[in-house]
Amino acid sequence: MALFDDVKAALRVTTDDEGINQEINDLISAACSDLIRMGISPDKVKASDENLDPLIKRAILVYCKANFGYDNPDAELFQRSYEMIRQELSLSSAYQAVPVDETL
Repeated sequence: MALFDDVKAALRVTTDDEGINQEINDLISAACSDLIRMGISPDKVKASDENLDPLIKRAILVYCKANFGYDNPDAELFQRSYEMIRQELSLSSAYQAVPVDETL
């Protein structure tokens, strides 16, 4: 299943409303950008659906659950969970972006 479909299922969304689908796509993009901003390898974050690391996928799903819609009583809990996953990923050498030597 594609990442978009997995996120949509995790959010318990069954509608095909264009606005809702766009919000979900925007949240996925924002989650990816945030992970990359925190030093996680863009290659890992932007891997194809079939090669997406399960921990990266979980981080994206939890980010989307924290930020989707307006009336989520668990938003704070999901946000803290996302931040913990993101921190663990950013501290792991297996997920860190390889620094580029700009002196070459």
